[in-house]
Amino acid sequence: MPTLTIAPSGKVIEVEPGTRLLTAILGAGEKLGHKCDGKAECGTCHLFVSEGKKTLSKAQRLENERLDATVGVGSKSRLACQALMGTENVTVELLGFASG
Repeated sequence: MPTLTIAPSGKVIEVEPGTRLLTAILGAGEKLGHKCDGKAECGTCHLFVSEGKKTLSKAQRLENERLDATVGVGSKSRLACQALMGTENVTVELLGFASG
């Protein structure tokens, strides 16, 4: 089963493929904003994917539109409420601020 490494805490958890990153991160006891309950409307679950971005589900139109309107977005940006875990290991960086 693939692992998800969460920075800056360094926590490593096994995650079933197809699981939303937000679900996995919250399940690991980490704090991550998610005001819109996973609808890609707020951008508060914005994070950076340091490793394994290509194994995640492809960003859809709604996620891309929200990211376009979110502060601090870069090439490694994803919304945790939209990205689904793939079959390979992933490392994410929680940004520590609400960006939406």
